[in-house]
Amino acid sequence: MKTLNVGMIGYGFMGRAHSNAFRRVNNFFPLDHKVVLKAACGRDGAKTQAFADTWGYESVETDWKRLIERADIDVIDIAAPNNVHAEIALAAAKAGKMILCEKPLAMNSPEALKMVKAVEKAKVPNMVWYNYRRIPAVTFAKQMIDEGKLGRVFHYRAKFLQDWTISADVPQGGPGTWRLDVAIAGSGVTGDLLAHCIDTALWLNGGIQSVTATTETFVKQRKHASTGKMTKVGIDDASLFLARFRNGSLATFEATRYARGHKALYTFEINGEHGSIFWDLHDLHRLQWFDHRDSGTLRGWRSIHVTDGDHPYMGKWWVPGLQIGYEHSFVHQVADFIEGIESGKPAAPTFRDGLATDYVTDAVLASARTGRWVNVKSA
Repeated sequence: MKTLNVGMIGYGFMGRAHSNAFRRVNNFFPLDHKVVLKAACGRDGAKTQAFADTWGYESVETDWKRLIERADIDVIDIAAPNNVHAEIALAAAKAGKMILCEKPLAMNSPEALKMVKAVEKAKVPNMVWYNYRRIPAVTFAKQMIDEGKLGRVFHYRAKFLQDWTISADVPQGGPGTWRLDVAIAGSGVTGDLLAHCIDTALWLNGGIQSVTATTETFVKQRKHASTGKMTKVGIDDASLFLARFRNGSLATFEATRYARGHKALYTFEINGEHGSIFWDLHDLHRLQWFDHRDSGTLRGWRSIHVTDGDHPYMGKWWVPGLQIGYEHSFVHQVADFIEGIESGKPAAPTFRDGLATDYVTDAVLASARTGRWVNVKSA
């Protein structure tokens, strides 16, 4: 087998999720490449070494520039905070490395566009970690839509609810709460939670034409983890927007970190002329399906247990009826990325797909500032 040597930048939550995927993919997917965890990179040498020991990385770097310079690294995985995505990706592309980058692709769309141009000029395989596309039930929904089972789509509605920042005592900045620091995150739930909803929607239902939005920051000041001083909060705690898709359908999107009782409630529903689909991350192996073409006495919502061998990805795992979970979506993404390398047909979402999502989030934030409908650029 050929080897694919991975250099991982970042050792937090996403670094663990990605590392687990790289470790497991060859156990379940027949690929021509064997993944090798070659090097882990982080600013804190001791923590990076501990991470490397846990996950089986062969070496450690504390400077991402040195990692990119290494001839024994094939793939750079950017699992670091948003504000360093662009700088690392541009350098990796110039060095001819394949790149996997956490979402959102960049702090904003102009920055993301530079990244797209860099990887396309260098002709290096690239992908953004929008992993929810690869949950089997969501992939199955995509197949049903592409087969025309819904017919013309009228409505798309999505929400992603959390509650972890309600307390004013939660600081901004630092390893665990950098997402509350606008200088590092770029935005709040718009670029974090809604970005997932938007990517899935663009994949399932096509491009978004225009949006009108509102955002709110409920706690206006928080202590900064690095200075201990009370500092103005620059990110949004809640974001809601209406959208018009290019296919004529209408949409509502909502994300908040102030929905008490919800840790990660991500749902979407699509209503078409022939039927409707509903999916819930908390019940991720099930797809709810309503078909109006059923006879009246049998017409109703069905719960499809997406675990059969002919469902997307499931033939690689267990026997029908035994479900998988969140972590497996990352394994599927790695498998598709490698298959794309081997076939010469790049797997989505590419950086250009990530740019499309960033164009929407930029339009949402612009609309929230102006109170007007904003047209969305095409990627």
